[in-house]
Amino acid sequence: MSDTAQAAETAQRRGSPARWLALAVIAFAQLIVVLDATIVTIALPFAQRDLDISDGNTQWMLTAYTLIFGGLLLLGGRMADYLGRRRMFMIGLVGFAAASALAGLAQNGGQLFVGRGFQGAFAALLAPAALSLLSVTFTEARERATALSVFAGVSAGGAAIGMLAGGALTEYVSWRWTLLVNAPIAAIAVVGALLFVARDVPAPRTGGYDIPGAVTVTVGLISIVYGFSRAAEHGWTSPATLGLLAVGVVLLAVFVGVERRSENPLLPLRIPGEINRGGALLVALLIPIAMFAMFLFLSFYFQNIHGYSPLQAGVAFLPFPIGIAVSAGVTSTLLPRIGPRPLMLAGAVLGVVGLLWLAQLGLGDSYALAVLPAQSLIALGMGPLFVGMQAVALHQVDAADSGVASALLNAAQQVGGAVGTALLTTVSVQAAKDYVTDNPGVSDLAARASIHSYDVAFYAGAGFFLAAIPIIALMIRDKPENLIEGAESEVGAALPV
Repeated sequence: MSDTAQAAETAQRRGSPARWLALAVIAFAQLIVVLDATIVTIALPFAQRDLDISDGNTQWMLTAYTLIFGGLLLLGGRMADYLGRRRMFMIGLVGFAAASALAGLAQNGGQLFVGRGFQGAFAALLAPAALSLLSVTFTEARERATALSVFAGVSAGGAAIGMLAGGALTEYVSWRWTLLVNAPIAAIAVVGALLFVARDVPAPRTGGYDIPGAVTVTVGLISIVYGFSRAAEHGWTSPATLGLLAVGVVLLAVFVGVERRSENPLLPLRIPGEINRGGALLVALLIPIAMFAMFLFLSFYFQNIHGYSPLQAGVAFLPFPIGIAVSAGVTSTLLPRIGPRPLMLAGAVLGVVGLLWLAQLGLGDSYALAVLPAQSLIALGMGPLFVGMQAVALHQVDAADSGVASALLNAAQQVGGAVGTALLTTVSVQAAKDYVTDNPGVSDLAARASIHSYDVAFYAGAGFFLAAIPIIALMIRDKPENLIEGAESEVGAALPV
């Protein structure tokens, strides 16, 4: 099909009700990418026992996915721009399904970690293609706000849905089906993409894929996250920890230098250089750290302290996606009227209050009084934060850069989640050790030490929500009319003829 014919089909599809069916397909695909970061969390002890994985290596069931995903996202976004967003969307779905089968059928820890790594690699193709398809499909301001609210709800709520699905599958079928379930879901999404997602015209390619940039940013991120993980076992001052963190920082600095000099950069620095987008990306880096603090340590609290079954633990998280769905819907209505800054500020404040509430957990506290209100506040805050940062990060981006801009937003969230998991786990482990040392004669010492460590992690998570507030206040300056102008200016760029 010629470029003109593709553009005509795309324009026609965007003006028809099929674009809402395309949104359903895109959101469905995004769901499996997001929930796969958490669906295995509740299954971890069962996989560890069946495959004889050591305690020190168990974390790689999570980090093998998030590290590769976050590290390769920028390359995946540029490939979406150059090779076609719809094409890379479907390649990502097929590859993700195959990698999920490899991990789900693993016979040892090594095979499981390799499968999870491949999942992350194909998710790095799928995720930026999905978000950039959405950004060029919905160009009218109010429709885009609605589409972004759906996408944000899926992105933020998918982690909680993953907990629920993981608990049910682990308890009633097998931990393996937390991975194998992706194959039929991806098959449905591929059929939907063929039927409802319009073909797009790839951006003209003027050079290569900036392999030096891809290598330096990926290895740099892996080094930093692995350094945080090592700190939990060997301490912050060990040569291994400091060496890994130093190598990571140096490689990321080299990456910036490579991008400045490259004729065809993996990340054009003009994208994060605009103040609104830069602010949105910083928020996207900080908020998942706080969110993962809640998911990770509440999961431990439910199962280790209250003795919840895997399914009960998953159900306990159910108010979270419900709260996000409500707040994202309200945000989509208000965003074109009052702009993103007041909504995002309100969301961050709710997040701070919710995590400070959780940080008061003690032995014997009930779910209804100690957890549910705090969880609901955090959920209501996440809706405006996710919708707002996605709207700001993607508006007024040239169509040729929409894939890499989407990838940068996804990368910020994945890196934040990976770094946050490693960092807050290290902080929590040290807090538990200190509590045991300082309180040797206390009754129920193990349980009290665990709860104390969770509370410390919740305080740290609240700190990341708090850090987002001045960033939003000073850097998110878009007015409602700016978002509308941005949407209108993209119409011509998104529909080449």
